[in-house]
Amino acid sequence: MSYFITGTDTGVGKTLISCALLHAFAAQGQRVVGMKPVAAGLDDDGKSEDVLALRAASSFLATPGQVNPYSFYPAAAPHLAAQHVGVRIELGRILTSYRELAGQADVVIVEGAGGFRVPLNNQQDMADLARELALPVILVVGMRLGCINHALLTANAIAAAGLKCAGWVANCVVAEMPLLRENVTAIQQRIAAPLLGVVDFQPQPDAHAAARQLDLTLLHV
Repeated sequence: MSYFITGTDTGVGKTLISCALLHAFAAQGQRVVGMKPVAAGLDDDGKSEDVLALRAASSFLATPGQVNPYSFYPAAAPHLAAQHVGVRIELGRILTSYRELAGQADVVIVEGAGGFRVPLNNQQDMADLARELALPVILVVGMRLGCINHALLTANAIAAAGLKCAGWVANCVVAEMPLLRENVTAIQQRIAAPLLGVVDFQPQPDAHAAARQLDLTLLHV
């Protein structure tokens, strides 16, 4: 079973949780690979930190084009980054890469860019990609002020796309969030999908440590 990873916003730890999921599934003896269909904000060497992290957490080294079909230097929404260099993001190309990876792995973790409704081109957005992939969705909620509203809106968008939310992760993105447990409980009471874990704040992201805070047995498949 493979999963599409989305978040309540950009900067909420989708890559950390994606890598943690890869480690957790690998610990079960699964052959795993991470995929980042669109990466924006490359460094001066043309590298994406997110893509490098996903490749490092994978069981095998897939080709760069399979793991990351589209990459752009500007740190911007995918459709804007693509327009900046005169490229149109095509879902067909992403689907081809995904199928190639799925043929080599037991689990493919597909990490979206930004939030669930971020545009990919003038007609399609990340929700359209998730729908074309037909994968259950895992929602990463960045635990900070405003997270309840963002979590519920994203959960509604996932359902409106006709997709199943297989679970959600509370990722602590600030060192000390006031009323953290109360916020987690409020989301739990309003989202039908199971809480897979509360990942502690990490000044330096550690996917292995995050993996130990996830319970994959709770996943709705």
